[in-house]
Amino acid sequence: MSKPTVDPTSNAKSGPAVPVNFLRPIIQADLDSGKHTQIVTRFPPEPNGYLHIGHAKSICVNFGLAQEFGGVTHLRFDDTNPAKEDQEYIDAIKSDVQWLGFEWAGEVRYASQYFDQLHDWAVELIKAGKAYVDDLTPEQAKEYRGSLTEPGKNSPFRDRSVEENLDLFARMKAGEFPDGARVLRAKIDMASPNMNLRDPIMYRIRHAHHHQTGDKWCIYPNYDFTHGQSDAIEGITHSICTLEFESHRPLYEWFLDALPVPAHPRQYEFSRLNLNYTITSKRKLKQLVDEKHVNGWDDPRMSTLSGFRRRGYTPKSIRNFCEMIGTNRSDGVVDFGMLEFSIRDDLDHSAPRAMCVLRPLKVVITNYPEGQVENLELPRHPKEDMGVRALPFAREIYIDREDFMEEPPKGYKRLEPAGEVRLRGSYVIRADEAIKDADGNIVELRCSYDPDTLGKNPEGRKVKGVIHWVPAAASVECEVRLYDRLFRSPNPEKAEDSASFLDNINPDSLQVLTGCRAEPSLGNAQPEDRFQFEREGYFVADLKDSKPGQPVFNRTVTLRDSWGQ
Repeated sequence: MSKPTVDPTSNAKSGPAVPVNFLRPIIQADLDSGKHTQIVTRFPPEPNGYLHIGHAKSICVNFGLAQEFGGVTHLRFDDTNPAKEDQEYIDAIKSDVQWLGFEWAGEVRYASQYFDQLHDWAVELIKAGKAYVDDLTPEQAKEYRGSLTEPGKNSPFRDRSVEENLDLFARMKAGEFPDGARVLRAKIDMASPNMNLRDPIMYRIRHAHHHQTGDKWCIYPNYDFTHGQSDAIEGITHSICTLEFESHRPLYEWFLDALPVPAHPRQYEFSRLNLNYTITSKRKLKQLVDEKHVNGWDDPRMSTLSGFRRRGYTPKSIRNFCEMIGTNRSDGVVDFGMLEFSIRDDLDHSAPRAMCVLRPLKVVITNYPEGQVENLELPRHPKEDMGVRALPFAREIYIDREDFMEEPPKGYKRLEPAGEVRLRGSYVIRADEAIKDADGNIVELRCSYDPDTLGKNPEGRKVKGVIHWVPAAASVECEVRLYDRLFRSPNPEKAEDSASFLDNINPDSLQVLTGCRAEPSLGNAQPEDRFQFEREGYFVADLKDSKPGQPVFNRTVTLRDSWGQ
């Protein structure tokens, strides 16, 4: 794992250096010069899917910088394509932003709130001879647009009169034409080397019910026409987006310069988050959901924020990860291990310890008195002050099936015939006999314990191994879901051995274990309670399926990075 880079502009007098964020000195300079007295940023998601880990970086950049410099951030939905949008996505996005620990200024905003103003500005551009109605089919428009090496050519409808364009645009708005029959385009330069300036589309005809405006509109503005003007209406000072919009900035500024907008925001671009072993295309995430390769948008294997939440990731771990990778203009790929490091680091300090036997093997301690129960107390955390939890010790317990081997390899430090181990927080036991069924499978161990080893080492011998356990009678039966990375390839979209990203789905990304046995304290686990299961990893009580007395635990991350082993 590479070390996080450090911002050379950080002020040593104010504290330790912080990870790179090239926007900090820009904003500071704008405030120092008086260009702005308060910064206003915005987060403008499209409500056509759930937010993913890449959006987390954008949220942290926009909301984080505003908080740092005493500004505010608007949450504005870019709801210009009602055919792909849904209230479910709006609700999920609001929930994710708040879960990450951020609050937007004022009410939630929608680009659709500005549709009347945007329409009026479109009419102004038509009157100024800077926009026209075009009848080219999509196929013809693509042909006329040219390529990166060849200029485009003017549409035969480009020189329509202002009067004709006003009439046709009004009729588009009135619903006279079917979807795709006509578009409104800005009249800029079909020979521009920047493809975005080759008479871009401003409005399309879409006879679709809108979740905010109902059936008022049947023409909808495109993102490039909506984006900058919405920023201007809201007084956004720093319009921060990812690098793929850098080539759109000249168009962003062309519209602002051509219209009587109340403010003139400045757009800045930063590199998007590219995380290996991960898909962040909303279209492909939706495909995973629709084709049931996963169990919904919040499946813990998904790269969505709701998926990470259900997996057991904390808001703090994701915010720390986004800060650790920095904010710059250099594209690169971040190793998934950095995100796993962040959650391990957080949970190591915050997650209480507990014991859960994933593959139970019954152990009868033959020399322990029948009917006797000792109530042991174990710390809930080895370093933090979290108190203790009660753990009854009795004649019958469960250990993990993998903690006993009849013919162990060299260096094995668990239980073997005639061998000894310590039970965590309890006694030393010795394996005396393995009981097998008719097929030769071990179904029970008969062991003996040393009653003089509670809290101390046995006399005259050294016991190296320590294993976890739970009481048989008092333990809680639970389901444990072992999640792993959804894709086998670091770059699932471009792996050489696949025709589709679906070919790289990891068939072992989910293993469901039933009949697991957890210590009694876990029986009262509430949804989203997190624990370190000793020797197993970090786990969370599932947000949806876990209930007190019937817990379901999702593995968040292993104790160590074992992916490459």
